[in-house]
Amino acid sequence: MRKPGDITVPLYRLAHGRSGDKGNRLNVSVIAYDAADWPLLVQQVTEARVLEWFAYKGATAVRRHLLPHLCAMNIVIENVLEGGVNAALCVDTHGKTLSFRLLDLPIRLDPDRASALGPGRANSTIVEETKT
Repeated sequence: MRKPGDITVPLYRLAHGRSGDKGNRLNVSVIAYDAADWPLLVQQVTEARVLEWFAYKGATAVRRHLLPHLCAMNIVIENVLEGGVNAALCVDTHGKTLSFRLLDLPIRLDPDRASALGPGRANSTIVEETKT
């Protein structure tokens, strides 16, 4: 739930990712930089939100597998690669390109957490500040 003063930053300010593709399926691992951010990522990087984020590409289902001891999650997105690398008419439908799309997902932070990220992690890439 959004609170007054919350700040939105892209996911890549809190986590990095690795990706792969098999056929028409995208596999993205999201790994928190800081274990303190893990609960926030679990709360906001949900199957429903990721499916909505990739709806424009025709995604039909998302499965999220949590790896709490690693502060990571593995996200599998179905039917997002336009038939797969060899079948799609797009020049580049590889999972690597779409993993950057996932890492651009907006994440809400309270102002204290955003300022704690320090220069280069949040301050220069604030997407929006919530007003009431």
